[in-house]
Amino acid sequence: MISIEKLSKIYTSKEGTVIGVNDVSLDIKQGEIFGVVGYSGAGKSTLIRCMNILERPTSGKVMMDGIDLMSLSSKELRKARQSIGMIFQGFHLAMSKTVVENVSFALKAAGVGRVERKKRAEKLLDLVGLSDKANQFPAQLSGGQKQRVSIARALANNPKVLLCDEATSALDPHTTQSILKLLKKINSELGLTIVLITHEMEVVKEICDRCAVMEEGRVVEEGNTYDIFAAPKNDLTKRFIQTVIDFTIPEVLFDKSEGTIVHLKFTGETAGEAIVSDLLQHHKVRGNILHGKVDYIQNQALGTFVMELTGEAKEVRGALNSLRSTLGDVEVLKNARSIDQSMARAE
Repeated sequence: MISIEKLSKIYTSKEGTVIGVNDVSLDIKQGEIFGVVGYSGAGKSTLIRCMNILERPTSGKVMMDGIDLMSLSSKELRKARQSIGMIFQGFHLAMSKTVVENVSFALKAAGVGRVERKKRAEKLLDLVGLSDKANQFPAQLSGGQKQRVSIARALANNPKVLLCDEATSALDPHTTQSILKLLKKINSELGLTIVLITHEMEVVKEICDRCAVMEEGRVVEEGNTYDIFAAPKNDLTKRFIQTVIDFTIPEVLFDKSEGTIVHLKFTGETAGEAIVSDLLQHHKVRGNILHGKVDYIQNQALGTFVMELTGEAKEVRGALNSLRSTLGDVEVLKNARSIDQSMARAE
């Protein structure tokens, strides 16, 4: 659907050269919700503006349905953009026009007749839940309602792709959830491909099928959203995930603990298995849960637990080996003194 090949955007001024996007390649599939996450200045907004050539890339290709947008004339590009809807953080509504007029504007620009414009605009306002606001002005709407108008307007010309540039960052958490639910509905009912730019990993977790993490103009990690959360490889990705799935334990618990403290991650089928209870039955150790949480990403469970294991050094080591054989990665956050001494004797 969308193929970005070795895309770069370089800005040159009297002050010097700034690289906005640096050699980025991405393939976004038809009908998926793809998230691009990064901190301010990472290059994600520049990247999305390059996708519809609002910013002309310095080099590289932007392929949409097999068409290289970089190769099109101005007239051809204007026509191609009709299949690409875009919504922004700042809504960009015409304040002097009513809600229905804002939605109709894009249709008028595309040469659609008045009767058909009205019919299409009313249908879209119903889709986004604003049928009763058709004759109101943007100043009379809440932030979430304004964004719904913006979404309806972006859908006016039946686009194949919807580009969302920080579409929820100006909204409160409750309103953000309602907009994400709407985007998911649009993706499901209309089959739209959605590219979502955000600095919030919670947004990615909620609706994205796949995602990419950007830093200093580059993509540093990319993959299925569940896999990214379950086994992040890049340090930046790990920091982002910790804003959503935090297993930080107060230092006072470490100071008081005389056992071995481990961080366990349950993914896929293991999230539903009685691994911990089986462990306690087969090894003479006691388990104390210090922290536990189960998140659901793409309808799959991802469990994160921090547990203190106490018992004889030999039994604790056996329990750790059992956990590793079942779960794979088991992070020891603190070793019990008896374990340290036992390991020292073994050396």
